[in-house]
Amino acid sequence: MHRLSALAAHPRRTLGALAVVLAAVGITIGSGATFTATAANPGNVFATGSLTIGNTPSTALFNATGLKPGDVSLGTVDIENTGTLSGVFQLGTANASGDTSLLGQLDLVVGDCGAWSGGSPPACTSPSTVYSGKVDALTGQALGTYAAAAKRRYRFTVTLPSNTDNTFQGKSAQVDFAWSATQT
Repeated sequence: MHRLSALAAHPRRTLGALAVVLAAVGITIGSGATFTATAANPGNVFATGSLTIGNTPSTALFNATGLKPGDVSLGTVDIENTGTLSGVFQLGTANASGDTSLLGQLDLVVGDCGAWSGGSPPACTSPSTVYSGKVDALTGQALGTYAAAAKRRYRFTVTLPSNTDNTFQGKSAQVDFAWSATQT
């Protein structure tokens, strides 16, 4: 009881000590408080682009029957990047069938007639050659980069050489001209 009587004898000192203890407890508890704030960037949208090829006509360029040595067949096609991304375009062949040795005999020249201007096709009077060789050797021929909506016309010229011998009489072969593009 000696301590209690000492505290009671000095009330000011007791209140001062109690105030110091309460302040220390308040500081200890109050030190855990922090300020907070938040911010946001709302409505973020992500969409992918596309790379697609338009091909007109999307049917055979040739139905060359009854060819004889020296005959020439012509076909044109319009190729368009109908996607939203630019791409590197190539031309090759695929799905050869029949007597494919005939494809190794036929000469092929692919000419780039140029780009369409608005809704008008380019004149195809003197296209620049992008491929010249045998039909069966056309693989991965680079055609350049097409921007989105770019459209070009190509002319195909197929010739059965005049020196073709009798081993090719009555032969028939079929092949697809295959267009591809890789996004840049």
